[in-house]
Amino acid sequence: MKRFLFQHWMLFSMAALITGAGWIVASRAAPGSMATSAPAPRQGFLAPEISLSNAGGELVTLSELQGNVVLVNFWASWCPPCIAEMPDLQQVYADYASQGFVILGINATDQDSAETALDFIEDHELTFPILFDVDGSVFSRYEVPALPTTYFIDRQGEIQEVVVGGPISEAMLRTRIEALLREKR
Repeated sequence: MKRFLFQHWMLFSMAALITGAGWIVASRAAPGSMATSAPAPRQGFLAPEISLSNAGGELVTLSELQGNVVLVNFWASWCPPCIAEMPDLQQVYADYASQGFVILGINATDQDSAETALDFIEDHELTFPILFDVDGSVFSRYEVPALPTTYFIDRQGEIQEVVVGGPISEAMLRTRIEALLREKR
């Protein structure tokens, strides 16, 4: 009886090993390709590059802002929480821009329209840089789950906090921004 169980156990073990080896060979990634996708940008990681044009056609690049505290806000003109938080974003920008604080407002132009966004900028008297993600590539790179989504980025380009949804209160904005501005360069 023991011999019978041992033989069956050995057959089962060999079958499992052969099946596992076959799975490893069949599911391996091709040389030079990535086996998994990169994780969504999150706290503690460097912010992915952003390189988009503003309304004047000037290219703005996130990496060129290193040394500043940067708030990246993904928004659209049809988004009620986005609309609600814009006055507070404008106010904190006006109050802290001289201290090395920058806001990049990334408009979901592939879900909005440049004309509507420009009207929105004018109506809300926004003075911080608004960039247009016409093809949605930056939204995809950042894996934006909802609008608005806001990234607080320190002077070294590292994401310190991600806030999905809104509106973010002016008090919360000030607390986060002041803490990042106090950090050493």
